[in-house]
Amino acid sequence: MQEWLTVAKIVKPQGIRGEVKVLTLTDFPEDLANFGKVYIDGACHKILKVRPCGGDSAIVALSGIADRNAAELLRGKELKVAREDAPALPEDTYYIVDVIGCKTVTEEGESLGTVTDITPARTDIYEVTGDDGKKFFFVAADGVILSVDIAAKVITVSGKRLQEVAVD
Repeated sequence: MQEWLTVAKIVKPQGIRGEVKVLTLTDFPEDLANFGKVYIDGACHKILKVRPCGGDSAIVALSGIADRNAAELLRGKELKVAREDAPALPEDTYYIVDVIGCKTVTEEGESLGTVTDITPARTDIYEVTGDDGKKFFFVAADGVILSVDIAAKVITVSGKRLQEVAVD
């Protein structure tokens, strides 16, 4: 498993007090406050304040970032957390980094390929590269994903339901 988890990406400075606008990679922007501390290029910063600002964005105040000039230097940087500092996830919830690389199979055992990317959205969009090298996409709509076994790196999907939502 990956030691570091990327939880947000800094889009731009916000205001003159060193706050930054981030695109969050969590289910809800306010979840960033649960991490307590983040790392940017290896430097540790305490999360002082998180304000959701619509969609997957939030305004974040970080320790050690006192003004707009300091915030500007962080543009495009990722906020990372150590896996051991990440809060426990609810049942049937997984970190994207743990799902990428999982084999995708139908309930009958037919291999469909490997998850190569997930686009976070209200209903996440999975990119699967088939055993033949072709890519297809599917949304994680109700009834599509039957089970996820992170330890075995296998996602089982409903073949019938997948045909209804998959796109080449």
